[in-house]
Amino acid sequence: MNRYSTIILAAVFVIAASATAFAQQSQPAAPTQNANLMSAELKAMYNNIKNNHIKMAEKMPEENYSFKATPDVRTFGQLVAHVADAQVRTCSAVNGEQKAVNAGSKTTKADLVAALKESYAICDKAFDSLTDAKAGEMITVGQRQRSRLGLLAGMVSHSNEEYGYMAVYLRLKGVVPPSSERR
Repeated sequence: MNRYSTIILAAVFVIAASATAFAQQSQPAAPTQNANLMSAELKAMYNNIKNNHIKMAEKMPEENYSFKATPDVRTFGQLVAHVADAQVRTCSAVNGEQKAVNAGSKTTKADLVAALKESYAICDKAFDSLTDAKAGEMITVGQRQRSRLGLLAGMVSHSNEEYGYMAVYLRLKGVVPPSSERR
């Protein structure tokens, strides 16, 4: 995800928060119902991609983890590893830790699914700690400062982007992606 996408996503959250605040001025306050509206919305998006990624990784047959849609792109397994490693970097920073799952060094489906689940466990902690009041807290990532909300929103956006790529891999192998299954 590029910097402009992150800025646009952050702007959407700011606009949503402003609209909510304006709407609340004209209505009686509900008991803490909307106290964490922005963080609750982001957590819902996070839980959706979390469930889809884990189901997707579990659905793809082991023999297709080495599949590449074209010769110049990552294998399905490498995409799973990329998602896991990227999420751990982001969520560890939000958690004030430096963890790694080293998913890029793994090759079997079992190891990659386990690394993906571990990355989501680390991210669960980051999202559980997110509130609207803490959303603007700045976190140092490398040599840059990013807001807690911006980091986590960027992670959700990146994870959704990767899910889209991975869905094509599943379709090419005749597997229906979790987000397209009948409910």
